[in-house]
Amino acid sequence: MSQFILSIISGMFIAGAAGYLGSLMVIKRMGLVGGPLGHLALPGVAIALVYHFNPFFGALLTIILGGILVWLLEIKTRAPMEALTGLVFASGVALGFLILPFGDEKMLETALVGDITKITLSDTILAVVLSLFIFLFLKKIYSKMVLSEISEDLAKVEGVDVRKYNFFYLISVALTVSLSVKVGGGLLPVAFIVIPALTARNIGRSLRGYSLGSLAIGALSALLGIFIFEASHLAAGLLIVIVSAIFFLISLAWAK
Repeated sequence: MSQFILSIISGMFIAGAAGYLGSLMVIKRMGLVGGPLGHLALPGVAIALVYHFNPFFGALLTIILGGILVWLLEIKTRAPMEALTGLVFASGVALGFLILPFGDEKMLETALVGDITKITLSDTILAVVLSLFIFLFLKKIYSKMVLSEISEDLAKVEGVDVRKYNFFYLISVALTVSLSVKVGGGLLPVAFIVIPALTARNIGRSLRGYSLGSLAIGALSALLGIFIFEASHLAAGLLIVIVSAIFFLISLAWAK
């Protein structure tokens, strides 16, 4: 199977899962969380590139550690999750840039904006399996997370353990951002997560249409972005973000 086809498959699955997650993050007013998470991925990605192992695992380690810390701080302090996320993950920027190999321009570019076009078969299998897991898991907890956002007290009455589901949600965010690092490096995961959701919100007329629309727009943006890369040889991750942003601008015509 050609690397181009592997790139399309991986990109569509990752961007689709990211868009679906984004629909929930926008509802929870956590749209910018993907940015700090991506920044925290930088140290893990840098270590992975220096020691030649899959950047996904390096990013996942540092993101999950940060996610667990946010969860614990929320329990202890009852401070807003958005503020705690910024507090914990912004430090990843400094740490990541301390580790990044600035003498190697190609490695630096991969760490910052990703390189989906160099993906392997094993990376593709991992991307497909984890993307499907993220989608199915989020689909299972989606209504409970929406209910807890509308009214935490009502969710508790309905038997929803809000703290537990927030923890599961953060793990899903960590997995998604770690996967997105392969497509968009440490700088762009927030774009793959948030922009398709904002677009779908403009054109969706139901919660189901909104969530699945976010998935479809994310996947389509990846498909078109990678095709444009093949013709232009510009950075694929950047092209995917630009295509996604164009879809958002077009969707404004349907916004209420």
